[in-house]
Amino acid sequence: LRVLDGAVGVFTSVEGVQPQSETVWRQMDKYNVPRLGFINKMDRMGSDFLNAVGTMREKLGANAHPLYLAIGAEDQFRGLIDLVKMKACIYDESDESGVKFDYMDIPDEYAEQAAEYRETLIEAVSDFDDEIAAKFLEGQEISQDELKLGIRKATLSLNFIGVIPGSALKNKGVQMVM
Repeated sequence: LRVLDGAVGVFTSVEGVQPQSETVWRQMDKYNVPRLGFINKMDRMGSDFLNAVGTMREKLGANAHPLYLAIGAEDQFRGLIDLVKMKACIYDESDESGVKFDYMDIPDEYAEQAAEYRETLIEAVSDFDDEIAAKFLEGQEISQDELKLGIRKATLSLNFIGVIPGSALKNKGVQMVM
């Protein structure tokens, strides 16, 4: 961990943070490694993305915030909502490799939740970027590029963890981590 520029902490969507995860997390803290969180196994029975993010906050003391929201869970997990672009990424069900997906408008049933979590994300990032903070307080629109740069600054500060849901087995969400 001493030589890494960054890391991805992987947690399951069912159990969230587990004891071995805490050990690795402490090592990342010790060596000042910037990181992202990946909530894996969203296609598994009992998966709950937001609960897993909550366990990161409770057990690790992480300032964890979703960068994407899950569309569905368990056998209904079919995509992600990009909170920076405010677009839905829907995977092609006929493609078992999980490589094919399309960006489209956020489904109506997720629009309110996406707007709420985007605002929370911007508010969290504004703690690390004065320009975003000023625009946020003035009620101005924050561009995708500004938000991406703010997320980068916040992540490199070691005091912000962006979290992405997915299923490594089905290759969903992995592209977003990369």
